[in-house]
Amino acid sequence: MTGTAATPRLTVVGIGADGWPGLAESGRQALRTAEAVVGAPRQLELLPGEVAAERIAWPSPLRPAVRGLFAGLAGRRVAVLASGDPMFYGIGRTLAEELGAERLHVLPHPSSVSLACARLGWPVEETAVVSLVGRDRAALAGALYDGRRLLVLSADADTPALVAALLREHGFGASGLRVLERLGAAAERELTGTADHWPHPPGDPLNLVAVDCRADGPTVRPHLVPGLPDQLFESDGQLTKRHVRAATLAALAPAPGELLWDIGGGSGSIGIEWLRAHPSCRAVSVERDPVRAERITRNARALGVPRLTVVTGGAPAALAGLPRPDVVFVGGGLTAPGLLDACWSALGEGGRLVANAVTLESEALLTEWYRRRGGELVRLAVAHAVPVGGFTGWRQAMPVTQWSVVKRGEAL
Repeated sequence: MTGTAATPRLTVVGIGADGWPGLAESGRQALRTAEAVVGAPRQLELLPGEVAAERIAWPSPLRPAVRGLFAGLAGRRVAVLASGDPMFYGIGRTLAEELGAERLHVLPHPSSVSLACARLGWPVEETAVVSLVGRDRAALAGALYDGRRLLVLSADADTPALVAALLREHGFGASGLRVLERLGAAAERELTGTADHWPHPPGDPLNLVAVDCRADGPTVRPHLVPGLPDQLFESDGQLTKRHVRAATLAALAPAPGELLWDIGGGSGSIGIEWLRAHPSCRAVSVERDPVRAERITRNARALGVPRLTVVTGGAPAALAGLPRPDVVFVGGGLTAPGLLDACWSALGEGGRLVANAVTLESEALLTEWYRRRGGELVRLAVAHAVPVGGFTGWRQAMPVTQWSVVKRGEAL
């Protein structure tokens, strides 16, 4: 690898718990010839005396220090130690984003996921992975389905007990747990139990939790397609109901990496289901009522998307300073002066806007915007079968007028 005057030559070497004996010769040679080796103290201790390079432990916090650290090593042969596969939830991503992928030479080691699946006999491609390293444990809730197999990347020795507690909270106490410590090392160890009866104290901080998901019994369960059961959301009545929500998510059309503004969040159902569509989707829920804003946060955590950003404030004023959205949904406050104008201005070319209305005043506003901007205007009507004496009849919900449009130029 070659570098510039500002950036050192950088080889990223994946290393396992087995240390030096587990490295391929290419990794050993990179470390022998390095003038400086950067890594976690635990990893640096795995290196033998024949690695004569200066050993530098990562600073904390790590990411803000990366550019300065490697600028200070300019002109030297530098190696970085990474756990397992550096590009799988590893330091490799951070280095690529901060220094540029073209400056890296990555020598991967088998990841902890590959090693765990080899021990368990689980197909890697059919095993879901959730990382709790530097992440909210509530994210695990979104991966829980009866019969599913999960691997949880642990943050520390306390993670297995936290995983067991979360499984119990969400009705998965019957799930089997296997904690795999120090995978690949001579001191490798496995602990077993269930979420309901996890008897083990904290062990080695280098561990991974395998979960064989088993629901405790029949429950109202989340699923993968839009339109989660209304009962899954804590609500004061301000909730886009299931069937309309499914149609709304179809109009919003989430795609990986896109950012949604959910304005008039209510119970947060639209933003939450948007985030559940793909792990890289992003969403900001704007809600003027602080009680409802707190409820949105609770719903997001309960349904496995704690990454939902909640902004408490009235739109359009609360929209100032937010990152540019790819998609905007307006579910409440449509008639607030200047709201639709602010949303339209915030969108870039090709951005999408979807708005739902239930009042005549809001419907008139959407009709006028439809006349000016085009798009699609539809009315959604849902009726539910209910008892009528000894018979059954239909009870009509309030119809919803929905306008959806893609921003194409500014012609009126």
